[in-house]
Amino acid sequence: MRTIAIANQKGGCGKTTTTVNLAAAFAERQYRTLLIDLDPQGHSTIGFGYEPDKLDTTIYDALVNAQTGIDSITIGTKVESLDLAPSNILLSGAELDLSGVAGREFVLNEKLGHIADKYDVCLIDCPPSLGLLTLNGLLASTGVVVPVQVHYYATQGLKQIFETANMIKDRFCPCSLTILGVLLTIAESNTLLSKQIQQQMRDVLHEMVFETVISKTVKLAEAPSVGEPILMYAPASKAAAEHRALAEEIIKNWALLDDGKAMAEKIKKDEALVGR
Repeated sequence: MRTIAIANQKGGCGKTTTTVNLAAAFAERQYRTLLIDLDPQGHSTIGFGYEPDKLDTTIYDALVNAQTGIDSITIGTKVESLDLAPSNILLSGAELDLSGVAGREFVLNEKLGHIADKYDVCLIDCPPSLGLLTLNGLLASTGVVVPVQVHYYATQGLKQIFETANMIKDRFCPCSLTILGVLLTIAESNTLLSKQIQQQMRDVLHEMVFETVISKTVKLAEAPSVGEPILMYAPASKAAAEHRALAEEIIKNWALLDDGKAMAEKIKKDEALVGR
């Protein structure tokens, strides 16, 4: 199972939208996919039509109860081949509950190890902060996708996520976590400013930026209100095509998740770029 965290310490960057629709794109290609909603706001859960407060069990139960496996709390979605480990506000108490647990940063990683043969891909929607939940999400992953809104101020948070990835590698798992790419989101392609910001980011980060750009569209904004990913709500839309393209782009880079040497080389190259 390849596990990818979708993370950015800044909110409002399209993180949950990316996670939900990328998961649907993988499932559409017949990859057995699991989405873990690790955000207490439960937005990924809502994105599939569930009401978080009405759920009996969530990812919280799997994290704080040693005997509860992730497979026992997952629920199906409207998308074939896509399961969801849901979340609700109770998850906000997990950091306190786990504070005295040895190896608390690796609880999710350990739990996922028990179901690794059940899925081909696992996507983790991390909360927009650097706390124990985000650490669990990142330490359970081998790759990170960083959504960044095409907006001047949004680009300022990029340094934080790179520093976080480096801290994790230095303290916990050297050379086992790489940033798969920076994803430009909520892009207004018809404005000059948006085009300038996109170009500036590509000039600085080069191949670290995905070729795929997620546009700001009405359909994409509407989809969560009906509890469907865009690939279901508007399968022929521009937004659906963009998320399919993103999945394809990531699939072409599977080697980074499978080949330790290739991953180490990418990490070294990325660090050199960010250090400029």
